[in-house]
Formats: sequence, C-alpha cells, structure tokens
Amino acid sequence: MTEHQAVYTHGHQEPVLRSHRSRTAADSAAYLLPELRPGQALLDVGCGPGTITADLAEAVGPTGRVVAVDRSAEVLAQAAEYAAGRGLSNIVFEVADIQELPYQDGEFDVVHAHQVLQHVADPVRGLRELCRVTAPGGVVGVRDADYAAMAWYPELPELDDWSALYRRIARHNGGEPDAGRRLSAWARAVGCREAVASTGTWTYATPERRAWWAGLWADRTVATATARTALAEGFATEAELAAIAAGWHRWAADPDGWFAVLHGELLLRP
Repeated sequence: MTEHQAVYTHGHQEPVLRSHRSRTAADSAAYLLPELRPGQALLDVGCGPGTITADLAEAVGPTGRVVAVDRSAEVLAQAAEYAAGRGLSNIVFEVADIQELPYQDGEFDVVHAHQVLQHVADPVRGLRELCRVTAPGGVVGVRDADYAAMAWYPELPELDDWSALYRRIARHNGGEPDAGRRLSAWARAVGCREAVASTGTWTYATPERRAWWAGLWADRTVATATARTALAEGFATEAELAAIAAGWHRWAADPDGWFAVLHGELLLRP
C-alpha cells in the first residue's frame, strides 16, 4: 500500500456486487439529480457495476458525455455489459484512481463519487482531484455512509460486534468508515468556493428488505475480503464471524427488525 492508497475493504466478491447492483440514482444520488442537464459532461468515479452510472447517463443523454472509472477492470466489464443492456451508448468505461485522475483541469461539468472517499487513505487529496477536473460553474457530488451513525433494532450484540469489527478492519486498510460526517471538513480543507451538506438514508424494515440486507451482510461477514482480513490479522475467529452472520439472520427474522443507514452528502462548487 502506497502513502495515498488504501485497500478496498469490501472486495468485489458476489455478496458485495449484489449490494452495489441494487443501487440507483434515485436511492443513492437524489441530491445530485436536480443539477443534471442534457448535454453535460459527467465523470462517475468508483462506478462499480454501473447501475447508478447508467441512470446518470440517461439524465445527461443522449448528447451528454459520461466517463465512468473504477480501479477494477473486472467490475468495469460488468458495468459496460449492463450499460449496453440498457441501450446506452454515451458512456466510456476506464480504469483510473481517484487520487490521480488522468483528465484535464475543468474537463467535466459534473463529477460524482458514491461511497468512494471512505476507502481513500487521503480523502482530501481525492476530493481535490474531483474538484480539479470540474469545470468552472460545475458541481461535484459526493456521498458516503457513516458506519458509526447506523442504527438498528433490536439491539443485538452480534450487530454491535459487526459494527466494531467492520470499522476496525476499514481503518486497518487505510480508510475511514465514518466518512459521512467528515465530508464538510474535507471540503473545507480543499478550499471549495461553496459546499452544501445534506443527508440521505436507506431503511430496511419490511420482511423482504430485512432478509435481503441481512443476507448480504451475513455473506459479506464470512465470505469476502473483509472476512479474510479479519482472520489474517487476528481481529476475529471463524466462529466469531459465523456468530455475527447468524446474528444478522436473527435480526432479519424479528418482525420488529429495523435498520437505517445514514449517508453524508455534499454538493461542491470548486
């Protein structure tokens, strides 16, 4: 790991991509949508499997130019396939790193990054790069979860263990899991002309949504890069990981189960 890189805590295993593929601009970038116009040039950083990207491309299309980047060529191939399936031809997919974007100053009208800065060892540098490639009068939209602000009921000890373990692993990997509350501070360090903060939530309270959310986090706990790090670093045993996974399923089965994910959001005018 270099001075400015961090390990992507989640990895790109199926349980992670299952979560990412569920995301839309409506539930993950609603704060940015009013800024979009047909014909704009848009950069989507950390695009993952491309579901949000495709929605953004439709909002600036058909004449708008969209560049979608990720550090994983494999996940970019999935994103390109998804975009083609939606009949979108205005997106280019490229491998790139948020901290060294290969684009000109002011090249894009809109720059977007969803759940990216929490995985960057130097988020101020990353945010500065997003602002650098944004045109005068353009806008940067960033959104990150805040793990310490997540709330659930019933208050199962296994979910407390999950929260503490995940945050420990994320920081070990060089990231900041409680990024949502820090976005405004990072923007101030960059020196942006204008920064408008907001929050957004995902809520899991119906039986179907509880089962989906618990299932993917149970799988992520025992069968992804997160689990490998926990075991390799001695942060948890296989039995402890299995207990956390079982706790997720126990939470989902409770008819009173409720879980809320808080996100920090920020619109920046460089």
